[in-house]
Amino acid sequence: MISKKSPVIKDESSQFPPTAATVSSSLLLGICGLPDTIFRSAVDTALADSECCKLENSELRLSCFSNKALVNVGGDLAKLVPGRVSTEVDARLAYDTHGIIRKVHDLLKLYNEIDVPVERLLFKIPSTWQGIEASRLLESEGIQTHLTFVYSFAQAAAAAQAGASVIQIFVGRIRDWARNHSGDPEVEAALKRGEDPGIALVTKAYNYIHKYGHKSKLMAAAVRNKQDLFSLIGVDYIIAPLKVLQSLKESVATPGEKYSFVRRLSPENAAIYNFSKEELTRWDQLSLASSMGPATVELLATGLDGYVNQAKRVEELFGKIWPPPNV
Repeated sequence: MISKKSPVIKDESSQFPPTAATVSSSLLLGICGLPDTIFRSAVDTALADSECCKLENSELRLSCFSNKALVNVGGDLAKLVPGRVSTEVDARLAYDTHGIIRKVHDLLKLYNEIDVPVERLLFKIPSTWQGIEASRLLESEGIQTHLTFVYSFAQAAAAAQAGASVIQIFVGRIRDWARNHSGDPEVEAALKRGEDPGIALVTKAYNYIHKYGHKSKLMAAAVRNKQDLFSLIGVDYIIAPLKVLQSLKESVATPGEKYSFVRRLSPENAAIYNFSKEELTRWDQLSLASSMGPATVELLATGLDGYVNQAKRVEELFGKIWPPPNV
């Protein structure tokens, strides 16, 4: 029922086959930790790549290996899922617009070499101002972008104005922040209205995108329970953990829950949603920075730190296991 209203992208794949996929440094670490995985040969092949191996500078060589491994695994995933494959862009470039663009061009060139069409690809970029600008420029070239780490309406609106193909909001992370912190105007306004701040942000961003005709699709992630799913019915995409889907499948709906299967987010509701004059601004670097409250600043920094750490760990690991066994 929910998947008819909002396409569901599963975090894991056993009983619920995935519809789309993401390839990331975290995934590469997992693959290297499980030698028997079907993707291990994709990593080993990357580590034997002749173009990378001949690079004398160790940093460039390891970066080359990482790019190649991401693309090889992404290519394998593209054969397994009907939807698009999103490839993580190195978070160390989060504040470098042209660095992001160069990285995406490098990755896209590698995908072209293994015949994965550009329409099957997304490139996952952090929603810093520089990342949003990179998204705008890449989208103008026909390259689809996936902006992540969106924790405020200003980020979501700026991403939509940039024409990002997918905008991802982490519902549960915003809720977690609100439970342990205070002082963020956007979060506290939602709480005063009796709303969950993560759900409220998804609702507002969805209404903005659909009311003003932006092409972006909205993705809700960090979904923690079935009530989150009910509250998000109608959003363009939902990333749902297997345990949440399993609980939904195994549970018996109470009379009250049966009424929960109502589309909460729709173009019709978006059309009558009212935005303030300030919210309808043309967002730029200064206005975005001034609007980012402590929740956005802290959650964005935490997310970037995690991604940077994973990227470094991948390169360190590749440095230890290169050259690989015979491929």
